[in-house]
Amino acid sequence: MAVLTDEQVDTALADLAGWEHSDGALRRSVKFPAFLDGIDAVRRVGEHAEAKDHHPDIDIRWRTVTFALVTHSEGGITDKDVAMAGDINRIVD
Repeated sequence: MAVLTDEQVDTALADLAGWEHSDGALRRSVKFPAFLDGIDAVRRVGEHAEAKDHHPDIDIRWRTVTFALVTHSEGGITDKDVAMAGDINRIVD
């Protein structure tokens, strides 16, 4: 699987509301109404990620959850990360 160029990532971001290209990964932070809402979203994303065998890095800070996607085995952002970002949007929005 090929690592996407910065231009390809920027093009993909046009269809990924809330995501940015930062520090070599796709990142999105979501602020939830309550702590447990964020935990529930993490659980749902985790179940989906497990089924797809492609796991985001997840940081939980009270009501704000940050998802980061990079294909570590490839050393950069790939189509798998772009697809998972879209999946995460559908799960948390």
